[in-house]
Amino acid sequence: MISPRLVATDLDGTIIRADETISARTVAALRRVSDAGAELVFVTGRPPRWLAPVAEATGHRGLAICANGALVYDMTSEQVIDSRLLEATAVRDLMKLLVDAVPALRFAVESESDLLHEASYPLLWDDDQPGVRRAADVAELSERAAAKLLVRHSGFDADTLLACAREVVGDLAELTHSSSTGLIEISAVGVTKATTLAALCTERGIGADDVLAFGDMPNDLAMLAWAGTAYAVANAHQEVLDAVERHTASVEDDGVAQVLEELFP
Repeated sequence: MISPRLVATDLDGTIIRADETISARTVAALRRVSDAGAELVFVTGRPPRWLAPVAEATGHRGLAICANGALVYDMTSEQVIDSRLLEATAVRDLMKLLVDAVPALRFAVESESDLLHEASYPLLWDDDQPGVRRAADVAELSERAAAKLLVRHSGFDADTLLACAREVVGDLAELTHSSSTGLIEISAVGVTKATTLAALCTERGIGADDVLAFGDMPNDLAMLAWAGTAYAVANAHQEVLDAVERHTASVEDDGVAQVLEELFP
């Protein structure tokens, strides 16, 4: 049986259920990790402003790697403590490349604290905090560095849009997705959940073999490949189920908790 020094878990679809809750069983299992002296790291595509409920539910434990690796967030202080951003010039160049190749794309840029989006960009998730989202023209979207460039197209599902965008962008940025809707997420070159987690582990003298990771979507693939031990939840995207040898029960059946209860009795 493995004895991990660090547990890294995705949030949505992995420990956060469809109703946006984390079960009491999973919260208790996460507490076992910390109580045993192991590190706990949440690794998510979410921006920091969506983490307050998670911090509250899980007892303000550990760190969160946000925006697919672009930001590191302290769950205790609820502050961003590190960033790996996509430069404004890169945002501008990527938008031009993509819209020239795939017409009717719509863009938004995610920062540490807010979201700027084209007026026609479909907002599928509400942000009801005052001042956290604002419509802007394309020129304004590229005036500052971004945690993520978000790209939508109403005529594509996420897998198809990702494949099209990768053909255009190549190695100029990191592209992935974490939703079944026609949305892809773009980060700076070399910025993924895996690279930021690896850097954090290096700082702590923790090797990949001592890391246990959980995930469900393509934006988790690099992290799951890097970690010494990785599990896909049963409800994961088919690409993740195919790539990851170990599977656990679905998020609705507390699959992550089931594994942690065995490892941290």
